Amino acid sequence: MEHLDFAMELARAAGDVLRHYASRDKRVELKGRGNLVTIADTESERLMVRTIRSRYPEHGVLAEESGSLETPGSRPAGRWIIDPLDGTTNYAHQYPMYSVSIALELDGRIECGAVFDPVRDEMFAAARGAGATLNAEPVRVSEVPRLDGALLLTGFPYGIEDRVAWALGMFRTFLLKAQAVRRGGSAALDLCHLAMGRSDGFWELDLHPWDTAAGALILDEAGGRVSRFDGSPFRIEDREILASNGRIHGEMAAAIASARPIEA
Repeated sequence: MEHLDFAMELARAAGDVLRHYASRDKRVELKGRGNLVTIADTESERLMVRTIRSRYPEHGVLAEESGSLETPGSRPAGRWIIDPLDGTTNYAHQYPMYSVSIALELDGRIECGAVFDPVRDEMFAAARGAGATLNAEPVRVSEVPRLDGALLLTGFPYGIEDRVAWALGMFRTFLLKAQAVRRGGSAALDLCHLAMGRSDGFWELDLHPWDTAAGALILDEAGGRVSRFDGSPFRIEDREILASNGRIHGEMAAAIASARPIEA
């Protein structure tokens, strides 16, 4: 559990950086339409990268702001996949829904991960084969058996101009079929809330490995299911994700298959 303990310690330290800047000037910049970066993103990432390189110099890093940090031509023993601030737009507006996410990939498989919510002081964590926890207590997915009784979570892509029709089509379909749909703004937290039963399903377009690496493992270890939209196996490089408590997965996949684009 050495790697998981390290991941949790680092996620909490990065969360302290977010807390420090939460009520200060965040120096907000625009990376793209609706895609923000703040000083908290960059300072949190610097801390995480520096600490990883000091503790595990033989490992590579994949980070949201810096990209892949590996020596060209090298084959690192492992790779840390980090999001220093998942939910930057929320953070910039002081909306309390954001997190730090960190996962370790060994031989192409995520072995452990942690997602820290500094607002609620909630640490979600999992190691492969050891179950999932929230603040060191075991968690499991909900037992909601049907889509019409489910609370679903989702998000909208930054590149929404070319995907808005499909995003709206799926959103409309689930609004009609599920009990309720919520849009939180942090995919990592969405997956963790699903893992501990606060919701029953989640889907989203245009995500990245740092959005899903830790959360997907935590959900899997909590008894949930993660796939592509069509139910085929999910990889962290995939840009679409369908996640559930397992019981409503087939209904969710069928709903997505039936969705039709809606022009804005």
